[in-house]
Amino acid sequence: MDINIEGVESELIKDSVFISGSKSESNRLLIIQKLFSGISIENLSDSDDTHHLQHALTTSDTEINIGHAGTAMRFLTAFFATQNNRTVVLSGSDRMHNRPIQILVDALRSLGADISYVEKEGYPPLKISGRKLVNDIVQINGNVSSQYISALLLIAPSLPNGLTVELLGDITSIPYIQMTLSLLNQIGIETQFEGQKIEVQSLKNAKLKTIVVESDWSSASYFYSIIALSAIGSEIKLTAYKKESLQGDFVLSEIYNHFGVETSFNENTIQLKKVSNSKETALEVDLIKAPDIAQTIAVTCFGLGIACNLTGLHTLKIKETDRLEALQAELTKLGAEISITNHSLHLETSNKFNKDVAIETYNDHRMAMAFAPLAMRVPLTILDANVVTKSYRNFWSDLQQIGFQFKEI
Repeated sequence: MDINIEGVESELIKDSVFISGSKSESNRLLIIQKLFSGISIENLSDSDDTHHLQHALTTSDTEINIGHAGTAMRFLTAFFATQNNRTVVLSGSDRMHNRPIQILVDALRSLGADISYVEKEGYPPLKISGRKLVNDIVQINGNVSSQYISALLLIAPSLPNGLTVELLGDITSIPYIQMTLSLLNQIGIETQFEGQKIEVQSLKNAKLKTIVVESDWSSASYFYSIIALSAIGSEIKLTAYKKESLQGDFVLSEIYNHFGVETSFNENTIQLKKVSNSKETALEVDLIKAPDIAQTIAVTCFGLGIACNLTGLHTLKIKETDRLEALQAELTKLGAEISITNHSLHLETSNKFNKDVAIETYNDHRMAMAFAPLAMRVPLTILDANVVTKSYRNFWSDLQQIGFQFKEI
């Protein structure tokens, strides 16, 4: 489905939106729940990724296709490696078969896992023959996707002697590692993270516990962008959020101050309000701890005519698409002057908006959602708009609720 999209008729927005649970928290908790009985989960993410993971954890099939779900691929590779006497072939979309996984496979093999490549060396599909993993020390580069590290940490308490993970070099996306450890702590697993070493103790019986998943901060980013691009006095209430969040994208509440957006925390909600015009100075921010919000921030800056320098983005090249190249291509269509490196993005100040532009989404949910708020400035066409279901099924209906206008083409 392709859609034409226009912003709200009045730039003044007053509304509230409920956003489902964090995909990152939900997917970690589903693995924990499968390994330890007595865990129940509320406010689970309604994303395609989470549905794929749930299916994979409950099916008895020997061939499992997880589509575009990168988190599911990483977490399930580690999970199935520990499932004694079960063999599965884990595959995905064409893009998934071009996303590297050798670093995780090598780490699991060092623990004793039996994993082989079905097609191309270093990439899915994978044939995984589960077995009891007895080694309890593993080394892995710290500057790779944190999902590789979290995949190891999630299986760690099910191993007979727990696991020590030694991180080599700089560490990327520490908040996501800390999220994983915090969720393990909540069911009684002892962990320690000091310097370059993470220790996770073995656990036989978890605490009986119901865990309520906080709503997704990445999904909140699109409403931050909408409010930043709207008139002073606009506000949106989002449910359900916590002031003490486990999610790295929580930094949105600080970053968007640059654009005049104030965040108020109430019980289980946040209130976003446009209180002033954006600062004219260029935005300089290192997103190494929250790379998933880079697309939203870059598009917000373009919509406001503000320059930005975003760094810490090296993991974006191996996401659903090469997000840096995709951003450069689509923003250039709109009239932006933008340059990228393998780990950064630089956007020049501009007040030029080309019209009648069709935004390619590259099978990437965040491309569609990051560009949608720009309709507050110029009408757009979003191609393959249904790609948003990967993380946010109700995205278009929620935008329609607050006044955006759509026409399917």
